[in-house]
Amino acid sequence: MNESKEGYPSGTVGRSFREEIRNKIEKWQEPSPAKRPKPLPAPDSKPKKMKGSRRLRKMKERYAVTDMKKLANRMQFGVAEESSFVNGLGEGYGMLGQAGSSKIRVFVAQMKLAAKVAKKFKEKHYGSSDATSGRKSRLAFTPVQWLELSIPQAHAQQLGSGSQNF
Repeated sequence: MNESKEGYPSGTVGRSFREEIRNKIEKWQEPSPAKRPKPLPAPDSKPKKMKGSRRLRKMKERYAVTDMKKLANRMQFGVAEESSFVNGLGEGYGMLGQAGSSKIRVFVAQMKLAAKVAKKFKEKHYGSSDATSGRKSRLAFTPVQWLELSIPQAHAQQLGSGSQNF
């Protein structure tokens, strides 16, 4: 561009452009201002969340909803569930027991804390009482990781009702 032809024979516009470009380049080459250190946040009074510790895994395993509880909470539509009364409150079995059977059969998941629980169970000697009542049941662990609860009176009633028909 020739300024003499455009009407600026002294070249002032070109010098101003050159000065502007030089100032911009100098500004780009300047180091950035130093960052101020951020102050730490005030500590919370709440306990921090445990993300993945051994203690947390054990606690989750201890209080996890078991398959047995999941089945007890599930109900079939249009089918009356079996239940028992404990302290005046009805405790339903949901899909644990099938209609008409005297056995409740549930798959037992392999638990890491099973040994610990078994040890405590042995120490307390649960179920070793010699006194028997009219309500008697049998609990058995089958070889395929199943827990089977059988009620002998109900089983005897089923056998009795079957023999009466013939």
